[in-house]
Amino acid sequence: MTTHPLLRALIPLVADLSRELPEEERYRRLLGALRALLPADAAALLRLDGDTLVPLAVDGLSADTLGRRFRVSEHPRLAALLEHRGLTRFAADCALPDPYDGLVEGLHGHLEVHDCMGCPLYLDEQPWGLLTLDSLDPSRFDHIDLDNLEAFASLAAATVRAAERISDLTRRAEHDEQLVEVYRQAAGQQADRELIGQSREHRRLLEEIALVAGSDLSVLISGETGVGKELVAQAIHSASPRARKPLISLNCAALPDTLVESELFGHVRGAFSGAVSERHGKFELADGGSLFLDEVGELPLAMQAKLLRVLQSGQLQRVGSDREHRVDVRVIAATNRDLAEEVRAGRFRADLYHRLSVYPLPVPPLRERGHDVLLLAGYFLEENRARLGLRSLRLTSEAQAALLTYDWPGNVRELEHLIGRAALKAMAAGERRRILSIGAELLDLQGKYIAAPPPDSPVSSPPQAVGDLREAVEQFQRQQVGAALEQHQHNWAAAARALGMDRANLHRLAKRLGLR
Repeated sequence: MTTHPLLRALIPLVADLSRELPEEERYRRLLGALRALLPADAAALLRLDGDTLVPLAVDGLSADTLGRRFRVSEHPRLAALLEHRGLTRFAADCALPDPYDGLVEGLHGHLEVHDCMGCPLYLDEQPWGLLTLDSLDPSRFDHIDLDNLEAFASLAAATVRAAERISDLTRRAEHDEQLVEVYRQAAGQQADRELIGQSREHRRLLEEIALVAGSDLSVLISGETGVGKELVAQAIHSASPRARKPLISLNCAALPDTLVESELFGHVRGAFSGAVSERHGKFELADGGSLFLDEVGELPLAMQAKLLRVLQSGQLQRVGSDREHRVDVRVIAATNRDLAEEVRAGRFRADLYHRLSVYPLPVPPLRERGHDVLLLAGYFLEENRARLGLRSLRLTSEAQAALLTYDWPGNVRELEHLIGRAALKAMAAGERRRILSIGAELLDLQGKYIAAPPPDSPVSSPPQAVGDLREAVEQFQRQQVGAALEQHQHNWAAAARALGMDRANLHRLAKRLGLR
C-alpha cells in the first residue's frame, strides 16, 4: 500500500518529538521535510523576538540569512503573515518586497522571489514566529494541498514546543540559568547589538560569560581591536544579578590625564579651573551596578594607584573633597594590550593587574571563527539595507568566498565598515535595480586574502610527518573530523554525512581520537 506523501513527511517528525536532538538538527529536519513535501526553492523558520524576526533555520537560502535580523515594521510581507492567523499566499504580482529576494541559493542574476506563502506559529495562543516558503516560479504553489501545509504547520508548532521544553529541561539539569540569559541577550532582547555566531569558539565564549556573569568577580576582557569587547561586557552585566542597575562605560584612552580622576571619582565645585558645579564620577553613577573600563591599559600609573584603592576598599573621594563615599561597583575592564607584559615593563601596576584579572576572558579574533563571518555579514547587510532604503542587498558567492579567506586584522569592526562601504558602492553602481548584489570587486580585498582556509572549512593542508604511519593517519583523521564538526556546528549527523560515515561510527572514531 502506498503511503500518502503527507504521512511520509510527518511520521519521522512525529518520531523526533520524543527524541533528544539539538535544536539546530531538529529544525533542519523540519525544514527538510517541508521542502520534501512541497515544491519550494527555499524554506525558513523564524522566531519573533519583540519587533524582530530572527532566523533559526533556513533551507535553500544563502548562509548569511541566519545572521540577518528582520524588523517586522520594515518588511510588510512578514508583517502580513503575522497579522493573519492562518496560511497566507501572496499573488505573483504583489508589489510588497520579499525579504528573501536575491538570497535563494543558486540564484543567478537579479531574479526575485515570485511565489511566497507562509503562516505564523503559535505557542500557548501567543505568536511565536513564522514558517515561510518561497519559489522563483510564480505558479509553483498553484496545485498544492493547503490542508497539508496547515497540518504541517501544526506539527511545526509541536516541534518548536518540544525543542523548547527539552532545552529548558536540559538547562535546569545543568543549572545553566545564566547561560539562558546570555543566549537571550545574544538574540537581541537586552542590547542594540548582538553577540552573533555559531562557531565552537563563539559558543565557548558564551559559556564563559554565563559562568562568570552570576558572580561578582572582576573580569578582564582581552582581545584584538574590533572583536567586540564592549558587547561582551554588556552581556556579562545583562546576565548578572546587577542587570537592573546601570552599566556605566568609560574609555580610558579617550581622556587626557588631567580629566581621568574627575571622570572616575567626580569633583566638587571649585576643585579646579572650570569646575563650576559638583559632579558625580563614573563610580558613583555605577553604584549597585557595573563599571566598564575600556582600554584600561592606557591609565597613567598615578591614576592606577587611586583606582586600586577604590577597588580594595570600595571608598572614593571626589576631586577637591575630603569626604569619602562608599560605592558597590563591579568592575569589568577591557584591553587590547598584553597587560602581563605591561607589568613586566613597569608600565602597569602588578597589584592592579591581579585585582582586575580575577577572571580573565579572552575574546577570539574573527579569523578564528570560521563561517561566523557570513552570519555577521548578513547582520550588517540587513542593517545597511534598512539604513539606505534598499529593497534587497545580497552577497555574491565570490564575495562570500572572499570574506571567508580574508585575515580580518580589524575583526568585526572592520567587517562592519567594509559592508557599509560596499553597500554604498553597490547602490551607486546599481542604479534602480531592485536586488543589489555586492561582488568581490566591491569589497576591495584583492591581495589581502590569507592562504589558509577558515577554521571550519573541511579543506586543509596535508598533515606533516609525525612518526610512524599510524600516528600520521590518526592526525589526519583528527584534522578532518574536527573540521567537519566545526563546519556543521557540531551537528554530528550532518558531519557524518559530509564525511560519508555512519553517525555511530563517527562517535566511536571521535572518542578514540580524543575529540569527545
